[in-house]
Amino acid sequence: MNQGTLYLIPTPLGSGDITRVIPVSVQQCVSVLSHFIVEHPKTARQFLKQNGCALPLQEIKMQVLNEHTRPEDIVHLLTPLLAGNDVGLLSEAGCPAVADPGAELVRIAHQRNIRVVPLVGPSSILLALMASGLNGQRFMFHGYLPVDPEKRLMKIAELEKESIIHDQTQIFIETPYRNQKLLEAIVQACHSTTNLCVASDITLVSEHIMTRTTREWEHLLPDINKRPSIFLLHG
Repeated sequence: MNQGTLYLIPTPLGSGDITRVIPVSVQQCVSVLSHFIVEHPKTARQFLKQNGCALPLQEIKMQVLNEHTRPEDIVHLLTPLLAGNDVGLLSEAGCPAVADPGAELVRIAHQRNIRVVPLVGPSSILLALMASGLNGQRFMFHGYLPVDPEKRLMKIAELEKESIIHDQTQIFIETPYRNQKLLEAIVQACHSTTNLCVASDITLVSEHIMTRTTREWEHLLPDINKRPSIFLLHG
C-alpha cells in the first residue's frame, strides 16, 4: 500500500481574511484533506471553516499534537499516513515545526520514508527579518528568553555580544503579555548604538514594524503589551 503525504500547513497569524496570507493553491490542497494533526481542534476547525472543506467538519478526523504530547505517542500520529491517507499538520499560527510543535513528527516521518511537503504561508520570523533591515545573511532564532529578570538581562547582554562578534542578527520572542517588560529590559541591557527591530501584529491591519537604536527606543517605547511580537537585535 502506498503511504500518504504529510502536508505542513501554515495558518494566519491573527484574525482576518485568509486570502491575504494563504495562497489559493494551498487553500485548494487543504480543502480536500480529511485527516489533520493539530494543536487545538477548536482553532483548527475555525481555520478549516474559513478555508472551505470538501467534507463536513464533523467528518474530518483530527489528532492532537502539542507541548503535552508524550514523545512515545508521536509515532502513533503517523498511522493514517502509513494507511495511505494524506494528512495535514496544522500550526496554531504561522508555520508548523518552526517555533511550534511538530518538528519531531516530521523527523519521524522522514525516517518512515513518508513524503513531507511544506506549503507556502506566513512565517512571522522571516517576515520580521525581511522588514528589519538587519543582517539577513547571518541570523539565529533563540525562541523565548529567560523569564527571571536577572537571567533575562544576562541573556540579552550575551546575545548582543555574540551579535557584535559574529555580525549576526539575534531573533527572539516572548509571551505577548510579557512583551513590554522584555522591550524595557532590552533597552536597559544593550549599548545605546545597538539596533533593535520590534515587529508586532505581522500581516494584520495593526501591523507595526520599526528598527531603531536602543537610544532612540528609550524615548518612544511603543505599547506592545499583549500584541504578538518578534524582537530582532543587531549589535
